Amino acid sequence: MVATTLQPTVKTSTEETLLSPRFYTTDFDAIANMDISSQEKELKAMIAEMQTDYNRHHFVRDEEFKQSWDHIDEKTRRVFVDFLERSCTSEFSGFLLFKELSRKLKGRNAILAEIFHLMARDEARHAGFLNKAMNDFKISLDLGYLTKHRTYTFFKPEWVIYAVYLSEKIGYWRYILMYRHLEQHPEYQFYPLFRMFENWCQDENRHGDIFKALLRSQPQMWQGWKAKLWARFFLLSVFATHTLTVHERADFYQSVGLDAQEYDRQVIRKTNETSARAFPVTLNVEHPQFFPRLERCAERNEQLKAIESSNAPKLVKFFRKLPLLTGIFVDLLRLYLLKPIDAELLRGRVS
Repeated sequence: MVATTLQPTVKTSTEETLLSPRFYTTDFDAIANMDISSQEKELKAMIAEMQTDYNRHHFVRDEEFKQSWDHIDEKTRRVFVDFLERSCTSEFSGFLLFKELSRKLKGRNAILAEIFHLMARDEARHAGFLNKAMNDFKISLDLGYLTKHRTYTFFKPEWVIYAVYLSEKIGYWRYILMYRHLEQHPEYQFYPLFRMFENWCQDENRHGDIFKALLRSQPQMWQGWKAKLWARFFLLSVFATHTLTVHERADFYQSVGLDAQEYDRQVIRKTNETSARAFPVTLNVEHPQFFPRLERCAERNEQLKAIESSNAPKLVKFFRKLPLLTGIFVDLLRLYLLKPIDAELLRGRVS
């Protein structure tokens, strides 16, 4: 008797919400014309390191992957697949942006063209590995379809640099903190992908360092009052998105033995501390209002989702959502107005 193998469900779309990973485009000419001379030596050293490709042998599906995962309970499967899908979409988004940057900069800025080419290689490797992991659970993403049909958001080059720097650094801390936790509690490692997070997050860290060099090559991005306002804006935007996302997916973190609130706070603290290396200011995350206000936004976000999924008329939904949206806006504004911390005072203490 021949066993039949179920073919995976191929998804051609992912739900696009405020918290979904975005696909970006930018002003390629402006990036090609950037003066990176002050950081050229560091960027060339990073190119040499990435060309060595220390991680090329780490992303291999060994024997541990070759088994059935039907024993994982339905709830854990659902929240884990959601984690894989979001992570795959995010990595693929980075691949598309870096690939296009490399293509558009080729022949115009050799250093940046090569470095974006190498980062695109890393992100493609990550996205492909995650998609194969989804395949183990009988689902996969049609990445070609997403390339053509996903909505692309335009970001100015400065915004791309701020946002990607923070995205890579917060990604590093997300992966390494989860890896360290699971190393101490192996009973929660229900899938072999988790043991790869230590090497995985080194790519994230390296990419963040590249964008730090790009940021520091542009004095207007880290000097003066405008730079301080933008730094605060992007720090708060990334931290708020992280808090809302982690609390929205608290079931996943519970499945790996993590307290979602504590994990979120730890990731934000570490990312904020690291950002002192690049930004002129960091946020005062130890202010007594900081995390309570962020977490109140997460609670309101859950209420917004409940209203949206209800059968109420659109107009009724709008008026029920309005006070919640207003509350989120007010809390975020209050957090933005908190006095920041001068990063110059912290740089000597950041490890």
